Amino acid sequence: MPARIIAGFAVHILTASGAVCGLIALHHAVLHEWMQTFSWLGVAVIIDAIDGPIARKVQVELVLPRFSGARLDLVVDYFNYCVIPAFIVMESGRAGSDYGLLAGAIILLSSLFHFSDIQSKTKDGFFVGFPTLWNVVCLYLFVFDLGVAATLAVILALAIATFIPVKWVHPVRVQRWRGLTMGLTFIWAASALYEVSRNFPATLPAQAIFAVTAIYYLSLGVFRTLEERYFSKDTSV
Repeated sequence: MPARIIAGFAVHILTASGAVCGLIALHHAVLHEWMQTFSWLGVAVIIDAIDGPIARKVQVELVLPRFSGARLDLVVDYFNYCVIPAFIVMESGRAGSDYGLLAGAIILLSSLFHFSDIQSKTKDGFFVGFPTLWNVVCLYLFVFDLGVAATLAVILALAIATFIPVKWVHPVRVQRWRGLTMGLTFIWAASALYEVSRNFPATLPAQAIFAVTAIYYLSLGVFRTLEERYFSKDTSV
């Protein structure tokens, strides 16, 4: 078997291994072992971040045209970014014992529309509508422990935001202020790693970092949406 074909299959296996990480995370979620749950979801995120550049380097689409890496990635992402977080919301009690199933259903149903949206990404690197990062949302719910009412409000608001044509930042693809965005993202990731290793509750400094990062990301997306809509449709980002 030619080396390029072997390399192509290796990339697909790398992508698919994200689902295995998700399965392990789900196992720990059943046991309420939240440190291990978020750790394995973090590993899955790392795999999701690196498999694309490797696939383009290997030219998997040309080597293995029968198997779509994009479709494979979507299946794994829906499992890790939506299904498992929906289960975490239900199992952890963050949405309350009476509304956990409803909250999980809202996450799953709204996310399906994002994954089927053929206009969910823009040429300037943004997402359109909330990009179903429910694994990150779950981490925020553990970091801040908002209470049942606020948790339900956040989930409902983000589900609705899936359908609103406001831009959301992709930290790597968006060019404007990329250095600041990536720097803040690395600080956030380090803080998340520390808090996960402590197994919660989060420290006040970590909560501050999480809050500032969320405000920055939201503000950048809203700013770009308003800029494009009311000032210049040709502005490059």
